[in-house]
Amino acid sequence: MRQLAHDPSAAPQLPPKMNGSKAPAATPGEEITKEIRKLSFEDKSTSNKESRQQQLEQTSAALSLPQEFVVKYLGHRDAGGLWGIKHTRKPVDEMVAQAKEMKAGETLPFLKLTVSDKGVDITDMPQNVNKDFEGGFYNIDVISYGVQDLVYTRVFAMIVVREESGSIKTQHPFQCHAFVCDSRHNARKLTFALAQAFQQFSKEVKGNKSVKKPKKFAIDLRSPEEIEVDLKEADSEA
Repeated sequence: MRQLAHDPSAAPQLPPKMNGSKAPAATPGEEITKEIRKLSFEDKSTSNKESRQQQLEQTSAALSLPQEFVVKYLGHRDAGGLWGIKHTRKPVDEMVAQAKEMKAGETLPFLKLTVSDKGVDITDMPQNVNKDFEGGFYNIDVISYGVQDLVYTRVFAMIVVREESGSIKTQHPFQCHAFVCDSRHNARKLTFALAQAFQQFSKEVKGNKSVKKPKKFAIDLRSPEEIEVDLKEADSEA
């Protein structure tokens, strides 16, 4: 997959003031805040629901694995459950708020996220300067949920189930990890790639009795607009 060249240390140029004087240079923290704020100001789809659903199915079927994505890592937080955007919304809000408070000189980890039929592999890009992230490989059977966030539409979130161990009582069993994609489209594509991985893994389990039966998992392929409408309808019915 072609990757766009990106220098995470390069700050965008600000236009000069109308009076001709130069605007003060923005700090890295301010640039991060601007970038995070832009996450929710993306183009909104105006096509009808049936057309969108057909497009989703065609996109998912056309994807071949593995798929690679260049992302920035927001971090992780405890999640309240296995599935549902209700368990990712608050953690994403908290991580975005923390990113906005980053000090001058701090950057989000700049990573490569690879989705295959085996799971999700997270490694740092050569340009990455922030080594404070949880990388490595997440087997498909420990990922319980994936979704494109409805508020920050360039953010992809997934819930990971911690492996059971003797220390399970001292740590939360579910973790929400969040990643900033370079576009709303790629956040959507990442969601579809994980859906394709889930589908292939399910076929493998059904066709091979020797494969360990996985935990239940779900992928939310609704658009952010559809999720928001469904949540409002649920609230009105409650």
